[in-house]
Amino acid sequence: MSIILDGKATSNQIKEELAEQVLALKAQGKRPPHLAAVLVGNDGASLTYVGSKVRSCQKIGFESTLIQLEDNITQAELLATIEKLNNDTSLDGFIVQLPLPKHIDEEVVIDAIHPDKDVDGFHPTNFGKMALGMKTFIPATPFGIMELLKRYKLDISGKHAVVIGRSHIVGRPMSILLSNKGNPGNATVTLTHSRTQNLADITKEADIVVSALGVPNFLTADMVKDGAIIIDVGITRVTDANHPKGYVIVGDVHYDQVKEKASYITPVPGGVGPMTIAMLLQNTMLAYTRNAS
Repeated sequence: MSIILDGKATSNQIKEELAEQVLALKAQGKRPPHLAAVLVGNDGASLTYVGSKVRSCQKIGFESTLIQLEDNITQAELLATIEKLNNDTSLDGFIVQLPLPKHIDEEVVIDAIHPDKDVDGFHPTNFGKMALGMKTFIPATPFGIMELLKRYKLDISGKHAVVIGRSHIVGRPMSILLSNKGNPGNATVTLTHSRTQNLADITKEADIVVSALGVPNFLTADMVKDGAIIIDVGITRVTDANHPKGYVIVGDVHYDQVKEKASYITPVPGGVGPMTIAMLLQNTMLAYTRNAS
């Protein structure tokens, strides 16, 4: 039976720490950190996620601004909005919620965000600094996973970590962070993806598996070894007529099976998801500190 890596409880702890920092700033007569979110269109999942970010800001005393734009906005209009936010001195950081409508080039949009306000950590400048082990904004989901490992005092030095998924948001930065010098870090990393052959043979040799593939219940018990650390980044709505909402939230990991073999495991929901929001707030505090210095 595995120990649950409780992302909800850990994220609440981080938020409490940030709230104390905000109170200290206000006691000194300073303004609180300010985070903005740009939402294009009315995608249900994006609305829920951005709403959660706004509520988290309010809870810890951050200022927050939500900018909602129609899904038929032109790329030029969106870039003009980003430029205004880049030049807004009252704003410490902002995110543009992904995915964007198909007629907008996400790469161009990410590149337009000033690196000093890129609290998502997606800008090439910040990604490059992360790869070099320099102080910068780390993408919130990988940052949250590393923070979970750190706060649970899990030693991954010299261990074999397998990352499933090669996205720029999770998979690639995760592989870099796990192998970087530091604690946690110094793991030997294998980056796998949907085209990897004999994937189960690779995961069965792993001390740590981070799955960010987006395929429900993909990682089964026969794919992991006893005592492995399992991090589930996947989050998919699966139709379930027996559930009051008509669906259930499912991760990449077949939780009921794998929890019997893993030493540590993240649940879905309540694992990586809450940590993502907490580390976005942490990045905003870092941006604020930079602006104040």
